[in-house]
Amino acid sequence: MAGALKTTSEGRTLILTLSNPDFKNALGPEIYAAGIEAFNSAENNPEIRSVIITGEGSTFCAGGNLQRLQANRREASAVQAESIEGLHNWIEAIRTYPKPVIAAVEGAAAGAGFSLALACDFVVAAENAVFVMSYSTVALSPDGGGSWSLARALPRALTSELLMCGERISAQRLHDLGLVNRVCAAGNALTAALQLSEQLNARAPNALASIKELINESPASTLSQQLASERDHFVLNLHHANGAEGIEAFLQKRTPQYR
Repeated sequence: MAGALKTTSEGRTLILTLSNPDFKNALGPEIYAAGIEAFNSAENNPEIRSVIITGEGSTFCAGGNLQRLQANRREASAVQAESIEGLHNWIEAIRTYPKPVIAAVEGAAAGAGFSLALACDFVVAAENAVFVMSYSTVALSPDGGGSWSLARALPRALTSELLMCGERISAQRLHDLGLVNRVCAAGNALTAALQLSEQLNARAPNALASIKELINESPASTLSQQLASERDHFVLNLHHANGAEGIEAFLQKRTPQYR
């Protein structure tokens, strides 16, 4: 049975659930396409303030379907290249999406599943969750931006260990390293992610969009470029209606109501 991406909502949070139970929520082209469509639709929906990506059942995502990859070896190289482009288009959609994206991880996040979690703005993981860049175990190299994310967040030696040795790493260790935001009891990752989303949903969407854009720009920017970008975003947000609401609410000691 082909995998699917189930779409539900909780208040102002869109929940995308990886559903491929026969293969531990392994990813595939149908999920990539559905993911891009879901993000495009949610971007234009003012009622949606944040997105959670999670997995059905006790596993977040096993990565790629090895049976499908084996079958693709009998096809032209372009077939697999097209499939990876689909994954990469979804990863870029997540990174550039102007609203917060949270990964809620139970069980294993392996291969592209690990890369998918790293593409999100926040990671909430169950205490028994396990992360593994399993590519080298089957003589493959990373996709989904895993090497990009890890190389920017961790020392080279640890990145090399995770990618070359395929070492498993716990949610707590990743939390200590700054790659997981919150660790919770097993079975509670989605609940904890929803609590985080409620906190984010209460803040001004335009300000969060600016912050995400500034974070994305910073690795390729000089200090002067980043300062200029910060100036421009600050001025836009100050003159936004939410800027007035935020300042007035703070001065009046009341809860702001952002649009």
